[in-house]
Amino acid sequence: MLKQFFILCSGSDQDILETCSNSEQNKYAGIGATVFFTAVMAFIAASYALYTVFDNYFIAMAFGIIWGLLIFNLDRFIVSTIKKQDSKINEFLQATPRLVLAVIIAIVISKPLELKIFEKEIDQVLLTEKNQMTLENQEEIAKQFSPNIRNLETDISALKNQIMVKETEVNGLYDTYIQEAEGTAGTKLLGKGPVYQEKRDKHDAALAELQALKERNNAKIANIENQIVNLKNNQQSQIQNTQPIIDGFDGLMARVNALGKLSWLPSVFIFLLFLAIETSPIIAKLLAPKGPYDYKLEDAESTVNVWATQKINERNAILKTDMIINNNIYKDISEEDELYNYKRKKARELMQLQADAFFQHQKKSL
Repeated sequence: MLKQFFILCSGSDQDILETCSNSEQNKYAGIGATVFFTAVMAFIAASYALYTVFDNYFIAMAFGIIWGLLIFNLDRFIVSTIKKQDSKINEFLQATPRLVLAVIIAIVISKPLELKIFEKEIDQVLLTEKNQMTLENQEEIAKQFSPNIRNLETDISALKNQIMVKETEVNGLYDTYIQEAEGTAGTKLLGKGPVYQEKRDKHDAALAELQALKERNNAKIANIENQIVNLKNNQQSQIQNTQPIIDGFDGLMARVNALGKLSWLPSVFIFLLFLAIETSPIIAKLLAPKGPYDYKLEDAESTVNVWATQKINERNAILKTDMIINNNIYKDISEEDELYNYKRKKARELMQLQADAFFQHQKKSL
């Protein structure tokens, strides 16, 4: 049962192969087994590759089955269309396009499995890239908010500086009226005279202005600080919103690029392994000597070709003979007086009718 299934996978003519020896049947069963297991590997590779894209087992397996059947059909077609010939050079030339196709299939099959085999190393490369992307993303977002934040902080510094200047002025007025009271400056009269009171009033007025300035500027500072907090919150929110995009940077293309940054030697060996698996049925057919199955298949195909060629030649001969007979018949008929007189009579009648019609037409036009 299993042997018959693998023979079916090889694409060989089962009716012809049943008349061959067991060794011949085993050869094609081995070729069919290679075709089948290559399709199985293609199914696994495609399922994993598509799982990294869709993140869904059912979708990945559905597409994997389709891809596996496609590879199976291609391999079966490639193997079944290679015919054994007397010249090895002709066989190789016949198999060259199929070998190229086999190389392409090997690349397509091996790449997803490489992604799975080197998954841990690829994850490490992706982690490094994600960290770098996170830092770059934070810097880019900071460029959007930092100018506004710096401008607002400059405004706060200006408002605080106004308060400091006013405080310096008030402190100076305070020292002035204290020194006036102590008699160490100004009029240098000890006691609280009119000049002292004047300086005290000036200080009190400046102090009131300072208090009002503090209230106004502190309110402005609080408002600006709220704006800064909102900007920083928006900045952090934008970072958090864009971070999932960076965290999700592990799709198929990202993994393929990360694989390219690893050492190329292991990937080459894996590719060569699948290339050997994919081309083994073709190589086996090229290296194998011409066996009983090949002779019987060639005989069956040549029988059909000869029969088809014979039918075409017979139809051409019949057509040629029929044309010769028809030519002779028409030649003999053309020499009969009866046919000549009959056609002459009809031609005369036709010419008379044409003359009468022309006369009637001319008569009406007058």
